[in-house]
Amino acid sequence: MSSDSDDHVLAQAVHDLGSALWFGGAVMGIAGVNKSGADLSQGIDRIRVAGSAWQRFQPAQFGGIAATLLAGLRLTQVGGRRLALQQGFARVGAVKAGLAVAGAGATAYAAYSGSRIARLAEEAQRRGETVEVHDASLPTDRTPAEIRTWQRRQRVTQFLVPALAGANIVCNAWLVQSYRPVATARGVLGRLLPG
Repeated sequence: MSSDSDDHVLAQAVHDLGSALWFGGAVMGIAGVNKSGADLSQGIDRIRVAGSAWQRFQPAQFGGIAATLLAGLRLTQVGGRRLALQQGFARVGAVKAGLAVAGAGATAYAAYSGSRIARLAEEAQRRGETVEVHDASLPTDRTPAEIRTWQRRQRVTQFLVPALAGANIVCNAWLVQSYRPVATARGVLGRLLPG
């Protein structure tokens, strides 16, 4: 096995594991972490439990994103000739890179939104106000306006993150399949004989 082949296998494995961690964590956050507080009786505790869980998971999630981005760069280097020779490879690779960067940004913004919700809830609690929420990302009609605004922002980004991470995984699947001999031949012929 050549060094390039070894690099490709290692980079692909790191990329796929990082993407799985990122996507799976985002879906688990929507389905579990943010909703789990609804089982508690007080709104402030509903926010605190989700905030604590996300704070503990954040290093792993951003590690998954870093693995996806860095291994993606390495995969681009290893597959460099395909960018020029194989029709569609560069376009899908560019879309994949854009999705990864946008997803990383959305993840960071979702984390920031969660921290703003937690900070605003704690400030309201210190002022003696009751913080009413259904769960960490879903307000009630009695949720303070500023918290409600940040919850709305977090709800949008919490669904955007797995959509972008999942689309990145789909593009990666297309790129991996393009290494099959028939796909490679079709892509090269498509580049050489357009139309």
